[in-house]
Amino acid sequence: MDKDSITDRLEKAHKELFDWLLHQSDEDWGKHPDGRWTTGQHILHLQISLKMLNKALRVPKFILKKKFGTSNRPSRSYDEVAKRYNERLAESKDRARDFNKDLKNPSINQKKILINSIEVLNKKLQYKTRKLKDQNLNTLLLPHPLMGRMTLREIIMWTIHHTEHHLSILKKDYVF
Repeated sequence: MDKDSITDRLEKAHKELFDWLLHQSDEDWGKHPDGRWTTGQHILHLQISLKMLNKALRVPKFILKKKFGTSNRPSRSYDEVAKRYNERLAESKDRARDFNKDLKNPSINQKKILINSIEVLNKKLQYKTRKLKDQNLNTLLLPHPLMGRMTLREIIMWTIHHTEHHLSILKKDYVF
């Protein structure tokens, strides 16, 4: 997927998320199916994920290269990244749950702040994606807690899938 397609998909995925959130009542923000996250926790999780990726992309490229190395293979396609994530998630439900066990439950007062933060972080990610050289997108690596090391292109495409994944869960299970 080229940079323009990636940034277009980032915009689309987040717009769909914001549209869904606009139609959700404030009372539903703190509700959740048994033993699952609240809507607020899903949104906080997405915000933290975007914040961490943006922070990593601020690190000078030579430091990323020194710390995480470079890829010895071509970047995976969006579909390959999504498929691999879904497989890893299915294999590691307990590990994913443990990784996120201390996620706070944001109050309704934090809803607008979190949504605004995600909007800004998404725009920053789009800007950074457009500015990155294709060579860096395809060779520099970042670690992912479930997926292992991924090229910058892959982890940015994963962000699209991650947003769509959580929106799909919200649409399916969070209509109260």
